[in-house]
Amino acid sequence: MPAVIARVQHGGIGAVSVFLGTVRELNDDRPVTALEYDAYGGMAESELRAVAEEACSFAPELVIAVEHRVGTLDIGDVSVAIACAHPHRAQAMEATRFVIDTLKQRVPIWKREHYADGERVWIDPTRGSDART
Repeated sequence: MPAVIARVQHGGIGAVSVFLGTVRELNDDRPVTALEYDAYGGMAESELRAVAEEACSFAPELVIAVEHRVGTLDIGDVSVAIACAHPHRAQAMEATRFVIDTLKQRVPIWKREHYADGERVWIDPTRGSDART
């Protein structure tokens, strides 16, 4: 995701905080083989933009880039990339956490886990192990 980082860098930036959400092979003690993401296209893009703008309102000079993939992703694939840049690290890091936490609550993107036993289940992004860490 170097392109996401490149979108936020410029001469006045002292810190870039990056979050990469990746597909893990185990969730809630169940072996996962893939994840499938679906989104309400235009609304998801609009809400992602709104979340970034809200984060920027808390810290002048903050620059944010966010990308969330849709479709079927394999273990280890990056599903979401967030880069937050600011002259100071605290603001960049706080914005990164705000963006991922708020995105999971407000952006109409849905996740379906594909398990090793063949079952596929749509997951609430605000519940379970995703919400704990």
